[in-house]
Amino acid sequence: KRTGATGDRAKEGISINCGLLALGNVISALGDRSKRSTHVPYRDSKLTRLLQDSLGGNSQTVMIACISPSDRDFMETLNTLKYANRARNIKNKVMVNQDRASQQISALRTEIARLQMELMEYKTGKRVLGEDGMEGINDLVHENSMLQTENNNLRVRVKAMQETIDA
Repeated sequence: KRTGATGDRAKEGISINCGLLALGNVISALGDRSKRSTHVPYRDSKLTRLLQDSLGGNSQTVMIACISPSDRDFMETLNTLKYANRARNIKNKVMVNQDRASQQISALRTEIARLQMELMEYKTGKRVLGEDGMEGINDLVHENSMLQTENNNLRVRVKAMQETIDA
């Protein structure tokens, strides 16, 4: 009525308002905790069907409310702010979309990397197979590790003795 539109423009305005009404109903159903278990009317308009994944799906969505500072548009601004407040109450649980094939590929890549590291350890002599077929750590690698630990302990003792002498 306020736009003064007639004919096709009026029909288009009515269609837009119907879509926005349906969107308001969806936002009310998603945002109101008491209505969580009720049916969400996504199929009531083309707009809500398009926005279904964004509103109640697995995503983060930003909604911008455009308001007017004019007194003439007070009721429209108030309704827009109420609408935005209801939309703010929608809580989505965002998760990475990953199908089974992607998960298996990721797990297999991790397994390949682990096996390549293990193969390198065998090639460099850090790991050996015993006569009984059991896997073991090379004695030299083990001895080297023990000597490094002993070396670190001796350095700590030398430092402590040096501090005692200096004091």
